[in-house]
Amino acid sequence: MRKLMALATLLVAACGVDGEPVQPSGGVDVSLSSSGVGLGANVGLTKGPLRVGLGL
Repeated sequence: MRKLMALATLLVAACGVDGEPVQPSGGVDVSLSSSGVGLGANVGLTKGPLRVGLGL
């Protein structure tokens, strides 16, 4: 019975019942202007309505 309960717990955890997965995002920006070339980058994580990001 314990093995069956452990297997059921693993299956429930593996199928995403514990919530939406964390979705990474990122991007690179390149811009040209009269003063030269500009580079920028950003990375972030999204989980449900929460979004955390960092831009350089």
